Amino acid sequence: MADTSARILRLLSLLEARVEWRGAELAARLDVSARTLRRDVDTLRELGYPVNAVMGAGGGYRLGAGGRLPALVLDDDQAIAIALALQTAPATVAGIDDAVARALTTLRQVMPARLRAASEAFEVTSLRNYWEFSAPPVDVVTLRTVGAAIRTARVLRFDYLDPDGSLSGPGRPDFRPPRDVEPHHLVVWAGRWYLIARDHRDRDWRTYRVDRVRPHTPGGGAVFTPQPLTRDDLTRLVVQNPDRGDTPGRWQCVGSAVLDLPARVAARWAPGGSVVEPVGDHRSRLTIGGWSWAGIAGLLITFDSDLSDVEPAELRSAMARISERLETATQFLTDEN
Repeated sequence: MADTSARILRLLSLLEARVEWRGAELAARLDVSARTLRRDVDTLRELGYPVNAVMGAGGGYRLGAGGRLPALVLDDDQAIAIALALQTAPATVAGIDDAVARALTTLRQVMPARLRAASEAFEVTSLRNYWEFSAPPVDVVTLRTVGAAIRTARVLRFDYLDPDGSLSGPGRPDFRPPRDVEPHHLVVWAGRWYLIARDHRDRDWRTYRVDRVRPHTPGGGAVFTPQPLTRDDLTRLVVQNPDRGDTPGRWQCVGSAVLDLPARVAARWAPGGSVVEPVGDHRSRLTIGGWSWAGIAGLLITFDSDLSDVEPAELRSAMARISERLETATQFLTDEN
């Protein structure tokens, strides 16, 4: 009976995950015969779940609207996955730590005993990776407002903070009016949240740091028609975009150098939290942080490009020491041979 109940729960989970299933495909996913599948479907119907038959070649099933559907139905794998996700999610959103802990507690309270034990076996302790930069956390209210504007396809108006966190006001020479954009996607990359949006006036695509976004009203503006974006489009607009508004991560050491690489190429491989600025068509300046000057030098060397205009003096000194060590190591290898 326990196996049958678990199978029926799995069937319900599959039906909720897709609009329509072919009967043969469902039976294969559950590893049962077509006859057993029909019995399980009848069981769901008796429990009040509106499972509709789909006519056509081979037949199929879909979950209808209405009925006595619960607020949340999870199979074993889904419950474990959510418990792990709650414990390992990066702390990039401010003000939700308590909510995450309560959500994990609530989830475990409604789990059956065997599943609760399995979940508690995955107790995870997150330790800081010192190669990670400290990204400014995103305000949860801002995230909700931006997410709602994306979901409802409404123009979003917001002020955009300067890189130093200030906001230029009216009367200042650097004053910028509020932005009006058509929000399309939220993207998380290298610990930072980015809004992919289309300017409501000039129709150009823009990438904004969400931690610098200050929405005006939660209701949103005029409705717009979303444009399809592929995963490659999002990669180009975030990972490969030197104008995404980044500032160097909060490291104890921050240095820069000019690379003999175009900005679009350097931006593709630059670590999160670094800044790439074009210097003409074929060169770019990379500003990057690290826990030591030697660490920054090592990251710059990975680009396998000629370097110039290296700043500050501490970074140049670290490069000189590394050069001496490499020369010594090369000489040692030569002597060994």
